[in-house]
Amino acid sequence: MAKRRKHKTKKSSSEKFLRTLVWGLSGVAVLLLLFLAGYYVGYSSAKEEVSKHLAQQEREKRAVLTKLKKTIEQKESLGKKLANILKEEHRKKYDITAAHETQDKRVLRPREKKALQKKSHKAKLAIIFDDVSFPSHVRAIKSLGIKTTMSFFPPSAIHPDTPHLASKERFYMVHLPMEAMNFHKEEPFTLRVNDSQEKIERRIEKIKALFPRVHYINNHTGSKFTADKRAVERLIRVLDRNHIRFIDSRTTALTKVPEVMREFGHRYVARDVFLDHNGDIASIEKQIKLAIKVAKRDGVAIAIGHPHPNTILALAKSRKLFKDVELVYVYELYR
Repeated sequence: MAKRRKHKTKKSSSEKFLRTLVWGLSGVAVLLLLFLAGYYVGYSSAKEEVSKHLAQQEREKRAVLTKLKKTIEQKESLGKKLANILKEEHRKKYDITAAHETQDKRVLRPREKKALQKKSHKAKLAIIFDDVSFPSHVRAIKSLGIKTTMSFFPPSAIHPDTPHLASKERFYMVHLPMEAMNFHKEEPFTLRVNDSQEKIERRIEKIKALFPRVHYINNHTGSKFTADKRAVERLIRVLDRNHIRFIDSRTTALTKVPEVMREFGHRYVARDVFLDHNGDIASIEKQIKLAIKVAKRDGVAIAIGHPHPNTILALAKSRKLFKDVELVYVYELYR
């Protein structure tokens, strides 16, 4: 009887050990399952948070792109609208072309610049708009949002309001018509090579009365006038007495303005690049790049354009190029 009890006790201990082991393993399994479940839930939650964050970033990116696209479309729409206004106004009132006179590669500004701005970090570029005549011209030029100098025609029956338009500007020039070799759409009151000193004086006095704040004048056409030394001398004498500086548009390679300026002890200031002698946008963009290149090479440069639709559009498209230069008014070039 005693032997049987002992065997039963041993068997009971083994079963107890097995049960404990099973419960222990079960507990470990449960804990492992809970850990895995928690990890999975945490991973899913984190994954969901990351997905939400990425989706938010994508929405913000799309919103920025949409806003940028809308801004660009608005600017393009404004540019096209102004271009259409200019086209319509030219059709109705006045057909002015950029190619006033025959220009070839010889009509270049000589490398006479000695007024490099040593203290300036950037080269200086002045853009002059010639032939400014109507309110739409002024609106179109100002729509560019860059610093430019407007050179207004003296008033005539076709564009009588130029003095009033100029009076609203902080700085302006007068675009004075002068006799040309090969140009037949002449402005009224054009200065001629045979005009006497007194006649030129009366004309400039009239300009001063119409444009009281004028301190700079450049020539409209004038290939014949500026190639005649005596005529240029008579003009510069009068301008000196009226404290007006002359900027040579360089419509001819035969210009005598540099020679006269040296004799009068004045700095010679002249156009470097015509922007829109050829009126297509690609050509104008090419000339804009050339003007920037000349400014960077010489320290200062003057570019002349006209308030034509393609000129406005080309300048608007090229605005980012001007980061390499400082756009200035003409009077800022040599101070």
